Amino acid sequence: MKILKVNNQNLKEIVKVAAELIKKGKIVICPTDTIYGLVCDATNKKAVEKIFKIKKRNFQKPISIFVEDLRMAKKLAKIDKNQEKLLSKFWPGKVIAIFRAKKRFPRGIVCRRGKIGLRMPNYKLLNEALNKFGGPLAQTSANLAGKPTPVLMKSILKQLKNKKYRPDLAIDAGKLSGKSSMVIDLTQSPPKILPRS
Repeated sequence: MKILKVNNQNLKEIVKVAAELIKKGKIVICPTDTIYGLVCDATNKKAVEKIFKIKKRNFQKPISIFVEDLRMAKKLAKIDKNQEKLLSKFWPGKVIAIFRAKKRFPRGIVCRRGKIGLRMPNYKLLNEALNKFGGPLAQTSANLAGKPTPVLMKSILKQLKNKKYRPDLAIDAGKLSGKSSMVIDLTQSPPKILPRS
């Protein structure tokens, strides 16, 4: 696994490298506006499966998707005017919104009840990666299932040491905020805040 330290000077170059790898079905450890996450092409079945293998995560616990903007979100999920109004209050930001899925995705993204979690991040590197890649990114925290959520790259590398399945690239941005995103189900009336799984 290649590790790249990111700064303002090399950000565009690293975004380009990450986007090209994601297009090839690779897995990237990416800093976000909360914690480090594992990201991949959300439409690539093998890539999504590899994320579950890396994390040792049960497929019954779906992972969510990063979207670049509302237009992309509307292609993936059924979003009505009321939901759109609510979204304007907390997107971009640290909120995963649950909707009814509009498209089919690889196993592990849409839950059995046909719901999907979407988030529009507020983090320059990630936003530029979404723009460069041009599609939705499957995402989940970069820790192994049941282990602490990672705010430092060294703690992730320690968890992944000598494991059979590993990401292909790690982007190290130093210590992150460590605040997990909130999950809110907008398919319910009134909307309901859900516990993190």
